Amino acid sequence: MRAFQSCAASLVVVLVGCVGAAPPSRTVQGECGSVFGADICTWATLSGTDELIEFGATVPVAAIEGAPNDAEMAWPPVANAVVRMPAEVTSATGVDHLTVFWEPHGHPPGAYLTPHFDFHFYSISSGAREAIDCVDTTKPGAMPAGYAMIDVEIPDLGLLEGLCVPTMGMHALLSTELESAGLFTGTMVIGYDKASPLFFEPMITRELLMRRESFDLPMPEVPGLPAGVRYPTRYRAVYDAATDSYAFTFSGNRAE
Repeated sequence: MRAFQSCAASLVVVLVGCVGAAPPSRTVQGECGSVFGADICTWATLSGTDELIEFGATVPVAAIEGAPNDAEMAWPPVANAVVRMPAEVTSATGVDHLTVFWEPHGHPPGAYLTPHFDFHFYSISSGAREAIDCVDTTKPGAMPAGYAMIDVEIPDLGLLEGLCVPTMGMHALLSTELESAGLFTGTMVIGYDKASPLFFEPMITRELLMRRESFDLPMPEVPGLPAGVRYPTRYRAVYDAATDSYAFTFSGNRAE
């Protein structure tokens, strides 16, 4: 009889544990875009109750290795890929799509004159991004702490106010990098149009990505986010040797 009671009690504990367990998290896929022969794909991880845990993009090292050492200059620049985020990401954060640009010679100002990739995560539609013409040169009244926005003279193009690029937007950069005599390796850029934030951008050198090592870049707090837009609080590039790729991972979110 005691043995039966013990078994019954154990069964109750097991059943209660199963009933109380949280549903497992799941990953949903966005779109993929081919970059130099390899697919860069977006994704999101959701909790068992469908809350967004993290989101990002998978970036194969093959895409980095396949980038040419030279490329024809185009103005406005043409993205190597435009990749939609999963609908769950857009619904939770406002982040709509990713654009990828390869800069084989870098670009001014001086700290960024080294081969690198631009990964822009936009909180506007692709159509709205393509309509950016840099005619309105209004700069934001407040920017993240430690960031500045400067006007840059580009040979054959003229003065870019706020480093504004058509179909891309203005660029706010870390003051320490703007004042540095050395070259950057990786940084987080914050983008604007008509004084409103519209993208965050891990800008990363080819050299850093070819190290095949995980790394972090600080995510600043961005004032003036539009209603419904939430920027992540953390960015980590996680290298996976088994797939020879990075998972660009954004987690946490904050709203104005």
